[in-house]
Amino acid sequence: MGLISNGTTIFDNGSMASGFGGNLIFLSKQTISVPVASVAFVDGSGGVDFTSYKEYIFYFVNLHPNSNSEPDILVNFSTDGGSNYNAVKTTTAYYARHAENNDFGSLSYEAGSDLAQSTANQFIAQNMSNNNDASVSGFMHLFDPSSTTYVKNFLMSAQYMHDYPASWIQYYGGYINSTSAVNAVRFNGEYGVGTSDNIDSGEILLFGVN
Repeated sequence: MGLISNGTTIFDNGSMASGFGGNLIFLSKQTISVPVASVAFVDGSGGVDFTSYKEYIFYFVNLHPNSNSEPDILVNFSTDGGSNYNAVKTTTAYYARHAENNDFGSLSYEAGSDLAQSTANQFIAQNMSNNNDASVSGFMHLFDPSSTTYVKNFLMSAQYMHDYPASWIQYYGGYINSTSAVNAVRFNGEYGVGTSDNIDSGEILLFGVN
């Protein structure tokens, strides 16, 4: 049992979560132990359910990319059960960074990572280190993907070792500009935009928020 205090009152955080209806429901996990070009979560397959909850959280843990120089990890969405991952998206992006040698520390909008009514993959991490100990970890929230009334908002953050080398944390937010239900999500590795390559190892977990 965890306890939270506001300085005068102590709360049981389990009771608080239950009271606010914020329970995480585990749905699916994919473990990458051999190189793959992509990892897909498709509604109705392997425990994936994109219709029962209003919010979903993906956690990607220690995704290790291919051995090419400065590889990327990206994501895209499908409204046709995974036949095509080409959802139209408008997004915004910024980063914070700090080099191992203390060479720079900055916070900046990143125009090269945003999308404007584009079907292209959305960056999660880019120009990563390909060292054996390098990886990216983070999360993505996807809201009400089964809605046929509204666009589908999503936000995500990823922390990783940049090729410089540096600690690099990316922040993204955007929406899938479609009233069709989103029923599949795919994560993939790239070396250069549009060139598929491997994700060597790691885990991606999916939870629904009850």
